[in-house]
Amino acid sequence: MADRTFFPFCTSHLVVLVLTALVLAVMIGLRRKGSSWAGLAECGLTMALLLFWPVSSLARYLTGELNLQNALPFHLCDVAAFAGAIALLKRDQLAAELVYFFGLAGTLNGLITPALLQDFPHLTFFAFFLGHSGIVIAAVHVVAGMRLVPRPGALGRMLGCILSYAAVVGAINGLLGTNYGFVCWKAPSPSLMDVLGPWPWYVGSLVLLSLVFFVALDLPFVIQRWRKKDLALPRQSA
Repeated sequence: MADRTFFPFCTSHLVVLVLTALVLAVMIGLRRKGSSWAGLAECGLTMALLLFWPVSSLARYLTGELNLQNALPFHLCDVAAFAGAIALLKRDQLAAELVYFFGLAGTLNGLITPALLQDFPHLTFFAFFLGHSGIVIAAVHVVAGMRLVPRPGALGRMLGCILSYAAVVGAINGLLGTNYGFVCWKAPSPSLMDVLGPWPWYVGSLVLLSLVFFVALDLPFVIQRWRKKDLALPRQSA
């Protein structure tokens, strides 16, 4: 049977989005209830995140698309996947912040508007959603289920991390002639980069856009800390 072409919001895509939401809801429910199944579910999700890069590489190898441009785990989603696995396994606070901010500011966009050509049941289809769905589930679960909420100063840390990431992958790209993180030229498929200007201006625009998303993601927790602080203040007697 010939491979089917994937289209955003086709039947298989909608099924994946529904399953992603269901798995997330179940995992949060299990963790909040203190169920013995919660740890097992988190181990399964950890395995999915760790398999994202190997399975993606295998899919590219089998389709003859594996090359230096995509063989190494240096894209932002790879970083988010590894951070999610560490957060789930070790309850590491920094890793939880990384997967929360990077996953919801970046990977969520890829889950909703996938840059994908092959539809179900192609291995590339499974590899793509194994990682993207897994990262989004982990990003929400570590905060809503495991209560590893962003700490004060998370916004500054994440901005520092995204700038450090851009600098590191920029250096790697310069050495290898690659384009990890799309910091050297735009993605070949239509994307948000197309409306952010030419290189290198779109890179700065992406950093600023990331900052906007980071502020929006951090705002609920900033407000929550303000409210707790107000409640902790002694009330003035009339």
